[in-house]
Amino acid sequence: MEDAERARRGVREGLGVREGLGRSGGRGGPAGRGVRLAPPTGPAAALPVLAVAGLLLSGCASMPDRGEIRRVEASQGVDSQVRVFGVPPADKASPADIVDGFLEAMTSDDPQLATARKYLTEDAAKNWKPGTAVTVLSAGLDRVPVQGEKDPDGPRWKVYGKKLATVDERSAYQPETGGGRYEEFLQLVQVNKQWRIATPPSSLVLSESDFQRIYKPVNKYYFAGSTLVADPVYVRQRSDPDSRMDPTTQTVQSLLAGPSKWLGPVVTTAFPTGTELREGTKSLSYDGQNTLRVPLNDKGGNVGQPQCQKMATQLLYTVRDLTASRLDRVELLRPDGKSSLCWVTGSAAAVIAGRPPSPDHQYYVDKDARLVRMVLNVGADDQQQDKPEPAPGPLATAAAFKVGSAAITYDEKRAAVVSEDGHGLYVVTLTTAGPMPQPLLNSKSGKLTAPTWDARGDLWIADGDPQTQGLWRVPGGTGTPQKVEVSGLNGARITGLKASPDGVRVALLVEREGARKNLFLGRVERTEGAGDSAPVSVRELRPAAPQMAEVTAMSWAPRGRLLVVGRESGGVDQARYMLADGSMVAASLPGATGMSAIAASEDEAKPVVALSGEDGIVWLPPGAQWRTVAAGGKAPVYPG
Repeated sequence: MEDAERARRGVREGLGVREGLGRSGGRGGPAGRGVRLAPPTGPAAALPVLAVAGLLLSGCASMPDRGEIRRVEASQGVDSQVRVFGVPPADKASPADIVDGFLEAMTSDDPQLATARKYLTEDAAKNWKPGTAVTVLSAGLDRVPVQGEKDPDGPRWKVYGKKLATVDERSAYQPETGGGRYEEFLQLVQVNKQWRIATPPSSLVLSESDFQRIYKPVNKYYFAGSTLVADPVYVRQRSDPDSRMDPTTQTVQSLLAGPSKWLGPVVTTAFPTGTELREGTKSLSYDGQNTLRVPLNDKGGNVGQPQCQKMATQLLYTVRDLTASRLDRVELLRPDGKSSLCWVTGSAAAVIAGRPPSPDHQYYVDKDARLVRMVLNVGADDQQQDKPEPAPGPLATAAAFKVGSAAITYDEKRAAVVSEDGHGLYVVTLTTAGPMPQPLLNSKSGKLTAPTWDARGDLWIADGDPQTQGLWRVPGGTGTPQKVEVSGLNGARITGLKASPDGVRVALLVEREGARKNLFLGRVERTEGAGDSAPVSVRELRPAAPQMAEVTAMSWAPRGRLLVVGRESGGVDQARYMLADGSMVAASLPGATGMSAIAASEDEAKPVVALSGEDGIVWLPPGAQWRTVAAGGKAPVYPG
């Protein structure tokens, strides 16, 4: 009756009781119920009494230790602010109770997962270190006793489910490809006439809903040349059970540990090898001047000012992405925790970060197949909206040339355009007049994609012609195009692409024969020190929108995210922000249906621009509604 008494005590203290386990859907079953610390309000205040009634009816009953397969649904739909604590094993609990209770306790917020360890043998509890990795399942675990085996120590249980992703020891999320299956075996033994688990899982195993309740996505920042690059990872919403660090300190510790394995080959950190937080640091917070002070160990306390300011810039961008609170300055402290090593303000960090300039114009191809641009006067109403003007330079006077798609350099001095028939790629100046140049690349069958520029000034494009199919790069936007090796493409055709503003990633729309378009992200690897003409390759393609049945358009968006137009299975096309690691949908755009093209700027103050089948070129300014800015046209783009 311990569970029932604990539940009654929870109600007296104003706590809600969560039903955690049981037959499909999480109903019934006495074991594994957790207590969530969420003060009930309004009509919901009566709900805990019903939960307790269920406990009283079943809390003393025993569960069979053999029989049908049972799914363990943990806390689907539980709010991320709810704190969940596991329930220790009852006296003389059956093997089924022990398995269910342990799996539920893995989802708890107990410090150092203390309750989960109570379901293990003494040796297993001592050696179990699940905090280094997480296995994410699309739903709850199925578990079933292993039949036909006579283990002298006790029963074995198989736990299994559909693997959605893994989170590695660097806190990086990796989506599972090909519908992976998770499977492990739990060996139970008797200790002082109590069943306990001797072989726990090698990692935390969580359903997607529990994972999103317990962990939050954050960006760490590293340098690619002189440009900061967002590296998405996951940290605990609250204090980490093992380190006892708060989320800010966890994130800073992860930054100091180095980039994720996927991004590591193409970025660097300003922190010297071995740099860590000062020993004993568990919490970091702002002072009254919105300054974050970070004490470092000896390894990080002996650097020059330029390097130190780059270190502080990495920290400022990392922590500023973590919270909505204002952060104006980051100060690094020496190992004594008092004397200053260096500091950097937000404005100084913006210069060190090397971000692309904010665009002055937004471009699109009008109904007459001309490249035009509009001043980004987002505050004007429809009557005062600036009219589009032809892009200056050769395109303004080449009346016979028809534009199909275009890309503009970040400084807005050059444009790469593909002819309307898809046969030729041209690079023209936007600063001086002159004749149209010769094409840099030709496609015999007219299947060139829209081009894209990266921050280094390289031009990228894909050709769908069977003879020249593949990804191409034009170093510096001039000279001879180079074919780019793309590992993992396996003969699929690239139908769209967008280079990231940092120049180390490229998003690819990929279509296999007879299949739908899917979005992948590739890492751009360059031979350092070999000049612009050195070969470049794209490595380790990974799904960037695995939740989508099909993706029709995409763009890079602020803070390393992707803005994607696509649909889930059985759904309709919608525009939504996605985390670049493919882990989750960050947010959806209101009213964004029926769109076939979309573009966003790194500057969050600039509007999202899209092509709507009904309205033409439309803008979504921050905090406003969609509005039509041009009745006709296609292929809207920002510089990049």
